[in-house]
Amino acid sequence: MTLDEKTNSAQAAGVHRRPPLPRWLLGIGPLVLIAIVLGLFSLLNAPGLSKLSEGIPPKEEIAVEDIRLTPGQISITVRNEGPDPVAIAQVNVSDYYALFTQTRETMAPLESSTLAVEYNWVDGDPYEIALVTSTGGKILADIAAAAPSPERGSQFFGLMTLLGVYVGVIPVALGMLWMPFVRRSSGAWIRVLLGVTVGLLAFLALDATLEAVELVANNGAFGGSMVVFLGALTSYLVLEGTDAWMRRHQKPGGARPEALPPRRLALLIAIGIGLHNLGEGLAIGSAYAVGSLALGASLIVGFAIHNTTEGLAIVTPLAKEPPGLGWLGALGLIAGAPAVAGALIGATVYQPALSAFLLGIGAGAVAQVAIKLLPLLKDHQGKTFTALTNLGIILGLAVMFVTGLLVQA
Repeated sequence: MTLDEKTNSAQAAGVHRRPPLPRWLLGIGPLVLIAIVLGLFSLLNAPGLSKLSEGIPPKEEIAVEDIRLTPGQISITVRNEGPDPVAIAQVNVSDYYALFTQTRETMAPLESSTLAVEYNWVDGDPYEIALVTSTGGKILADIAAAAPSPERGSQFFGLMTLLGVYVGVIPVALGMLWMPFVRRSSGAWIRVLLGVTVGLLAFLALDATLEAVELVANNGAFGGSMVVFLGALTSYLVLEGTDAWMRRHQKPGGARPEALPPRRLALLIAIGIGLHNLGEGLAIGSAYAVGSLALGASLIVGFAIHNTTEGLAIVTPLAKEPPGLGWLGALGLIAGAPAVAGALIGATVYQPALSAFLLGIGAGAVAQVAIKLLPLLKDHQGKTFTALTNLGIILGLAVMFVTGLLVQA
């Protein structure tokens, strides 16, 4: 082939060369093919695999999510957390087969149904409930002491708002009154108080995680305890990303690169505590709504004492850079007001997986803030865990543990 022929061939190839496909199309293409394959697999009912399930009884796994009592009726909300459809055929209340209606005759996987059981229960009596499925399986639930569930009206929502103020806003505001004491403390005392703050936040993270895991211990729907750790990891990463973004936009020549500016650290602490109080308020509101929490003066005082220490955690980083009253008020609302929202949500749309997820979010948030506090514990020799800071951390854990005993319900 001559040189002219090679040149002509190359030019012809260039003319007929196709333009490259857009990158977004290359990314969507496999997703479309996967959807087509899965659709055909489902439409053809898993060709060749149908015999695997022959002779095997359906797997029935049902979780009881809510029980409400009104005069002459017991309402039970259940969710199918197994792989097969489930139908409730009978309801047995203390060896008595009661009449009932239900919102869904057959529950597909992850679907829920509310059963309205006609039964004249007696205030204060215990009851054993057995839900019998169409295949003869039994799902058991207990009522330790029957009591009428509160009506969800304006008075009820007002009570939940007041409850959130009592256990969230007021205690945090009272705890922030330690600001003058913190401002007049020496450097050694500041490190002790910062250690106390780390201990407080570490306790809140552990307590929220354990409470959330216990909440979904018998409920595997939506991943069970996995939602707790997903919530914690999500909030931790979001706060870390927010911190990184704020670091990139801060003015040069500020605080040490490993330590956050005091006001920003106080804001992060308030956000972390606020997310924790959101989950705490949700747990309190839902417990009261289902009749498992009796509100009394002693319990409210216990919550107030327990949560007052959160205000100290917010103001401690501001020892050397005191803000104005407006900024302190905003920090107090950020930390305490979510308890109000949590109580209202928990009293109206209670769902164990949602509650556990929100508690996990609070746990991850306070854990992230506790880690951010560690650089501030360093003394003049660069040591973080000294005798004073360790004493503060232990004291913070002890205070939260002892005051937590006052709110066991």
